[in-house]
Formats: sequence, C-alpha cells, structure tokens
Amino acid sequence: MLGSNIVAFNNDTMPLMSSAWVDNGSGQTIGLLGGAATWFTVHDKYDGARARWGNYVAFGGLDPKIEYTNTPAGLKAATIQAATAAIVELYDPNVKLIGKATHTPITVDGHPGHELTIKVEVKVPKLKETYSNVMAAVIDRGDGTADFVVADIAGSTPDWITIWRAKVQEIKIVR
Repeated sequence: MLGSNIVAFNNDTMPLMSSAWVDNGSGQTIGLLGGAATWFTVHDKYDGARARWGNYVAFGGLDPKIEYTNTPAGLKAATIQAATAAIVELYDPNVKLIGKATHTPITVDGHPGHELTIKVEVKVPKLKETYSNVMAAVIDRGDGTADFVVADIAGSTPDWITIWRAKVQEIKIVR
C-alpha cells in the first residue's frame, strides 16, 4: 500500500476504502498476483479473548493459474474461478453459500470486467454474524492480463458494499 492506495505489482491502483481500514498485516492476499489487502475490524474480541471478525478487501493481478480470456464469457468464468478460490481460502472447502451468485458486467477505467456477489453462511461460536457478503471482480488490463479485486464484508455492515463498488470504479490501470 502506498498513501491512500493499494498498489498492485503492475502499478495499477485502487483507493483504500477509508482511513479506518488498515494493512491486513497477515500478508494474506487471496487469489492475487502481487497484490495487497486491507482489513476493518467489525467485532473485536467477540469470543471474550482474542478473536476478531471483520471486513477484508484485496487487490492485485489475477493469479496466472486462473484461465482468462477477454470476452464476456471469459471474464465471467475467471471471476467465478477466482471468487471460488478466495471463498475456499477465506472460509473452507465446505463453506455454505446462501442463494445464487449475482453476475454483473462492469467497466473500470475504460476496461471490461465482471463482478460476482454472493452471500456466505457464517457459523462461528459467540459471533453475532450469520453471513458475509463476498464480492469479486476481474478486470481486463488490455494486455492479455487482468486485475482481481475481492471483498468479504460482514452482513452487519452492508454500507461497505456500496463503498467497495465505488472504489472498484476508481481503479486506475497503468498502460
């Protein structure tokens, strides 16, 4: 991260959600190539001891293990693959999804992309959250590669979804 931006290895930038968000610190950058992540604590010490639960946003290049083509179908397929990998890593392979994913074609900095949103069931002892919203987007960079941005937003803080979408629209792709 640099100043008020998350900077990917390719120098593409995404503005931070707000000053209340901090460097993730764990180095966890789910499904990214050369990215960075930020964290916002929603429930601190919800177990009465040390556990914390919060919102997570990561931005960087799309992992090269994910097949990608710059077509509407290719963007959607890559977004599904990247979002699935992120959800499994954030939760576990047996995570329960609530409802069906919503798919939306997007344009970011003049580049085509695809957004996926879905709710994930949360069952953690002593935690008052029952679900989280996971949003993911793959954005074509125009050079045969793509960026990936993912967010995991606690169900009790839905206002961050709109802010995330606004920040995704402010991503700058360096050519």
